[in-house]
Amino acid sequence: MSAKVAELLLEETKDFSLEQTLCFLAEKYPNQVIFSTSFGQEDQVITDFIFKNDIDITVFTLDTGRLFQETYDVFHRTLKKYKKQIEVYFPEAAAVENLLQTKGPNSFYDSVENRKECCFIRKVVPLRKALAGNAVWITGLRAEQSENRHDLSLFEYDGGFEIIKFNPLLKWTLEEVENHLKEFNVPQNALHKEGFVSIGCAPCTRAIFPGEDIRAGRWWWESSHKECGLHGAKKE
Repeated sequence: MSAKVAELLLEETKDFSLEQTLCFLAEKYPNQVIFSTSFGQEDQVITDFIFKNDIDITVFTLDTGRLFQETYDVFHRTLKKYKKQIEVYFPEAAAVENLLQTKGPNSFYDSVENRKECCFIRKVVPLRKALAGNAVWITGLRAEQSENRHDLSLFEYDGGFEIIKFNPLLKWTLEEVENHLKEFNVPQNALHKEGFVSIGCAPCTRAIFPGEDIRAGRWWWESSHKECGLHGAKKE
């Protein structure tokens, strides 16, 4: 896989609908297309497209061990609605045990470095395991979610994970996302109604206030780029 492959896919699918593109990828790369969901609004839209159209794409999630109960609730409701399997990846137990024993349960509040260490153990390492052997990784990224995502392309090569990334909702607005969820009665995280826009681990996510940036609720005590390493990770 390479940046040239991403450019070719962009050209090949330029006139396709979202559903057509998902089907095209599933046929072009059988058993090698994977979608990561955290059960946020964008991810639920993509899950709806994949499951209701019975597209042969693996859907998986990362259970960091520190998710909101509301996230588990929408996870469960999604399984019941579509009656499809969602694979689950966990962090390595030994790494989590060592982190808590050496730095305590809330070390991520102490520094950006500590927070990124926690994200790496709980999210990046399991993601690498999930993506291994696959050709295309589908995400729910949208350009308006943060300044860091404005320059993304629908298809791009992720050198950190050595995989093609497809961002089907990149140009969608939040209104379009919400309209789709409402129209097709797609399960949603109850926290969205309480001001939570981007929902991650419980200690690291809060509701945002009117006028705040959409990512302000993530790692709310930091002044950083508000990313955890899943998107833009570097190969070690």
